[in-house]
Amino acid sequence: MKLILSCPILLNRNLLVEIVPKIIETEEEYQRILTLVEKFTFKENKTVEETKIYQLLVTLIEAYETENYPIEDSNPHEILQHLMEVSGTRQTNLVGIIGSSGVVCEVVNGKRAISKAQAKALGEYFDLSPNLFI
Repeated sequence: MKLILSCPILLNRNLLVEIVPKIIETEEEYQRILTLVEKFTFKENKTVEETKIYQLLVTLIEAYETENYPIEDSNPHEILQHLMEVSGTRQTNLVGIIGSSGVVCEVVNGKRAISKAQAKALGEYFDLSPNLFI
């Protein structure tokens, strides 16, 4: 038995038989592949073959998610509103950072576009890329 476990070629064949990489078509397959990827993610000292299988599985997951769980593009003010909500930030907290209370109100409500300078200030305030706000 120990001889079989030490044979990398046999291990890789067994891995491929166990995983059977293919296009994910159902939620059950998706969940199964997610579980496998999670195991690979935290596995130390992956072989070259395991790394390649891991990369393939991640690509299959991304394709399935893109098709079945599309993410709609958000407007910069919607991103700002969400960040404010989850962080507990109030409009008054942004006064002086991106402008007066009137400017802050207009930006948060989408009545005024976020300038590059404001995007930079918001990026620093929330510790995120300013590109989210442009």
